[in-house]
Amino acid sequence: MIINLQVSYTDNTSKEITAKAADIVAFEERFDISMANLQNEVRLTHLLFLAWHAEKRSSATKAEFDKWVETVETIEAVDPKK
Repeated sequence: MIINLQVSYTDNTSKEITAKAADIVAFEERFDISMANLQNEVRLTHLLFLAWHAEKRSSATKAEFDKWVETVETIEAVDPKK
């Protein structure tokens, strides 16, 4: 399973981030929610965590979650780029 997220930052940049299996496992462990149930109760915190974890895993950020969130303006799930 792959989830694509479009993140716009407070510095007026944006980036498409791909959350992969490792990010999804970390999400399920942190929130004790199955990805299968996410559609019923999606929160911005969930999307932000997935994006942050993908960035942390790929060494695109060294910031901890709360500090990284302070740099985000908006986030949304998107279809993958073709």
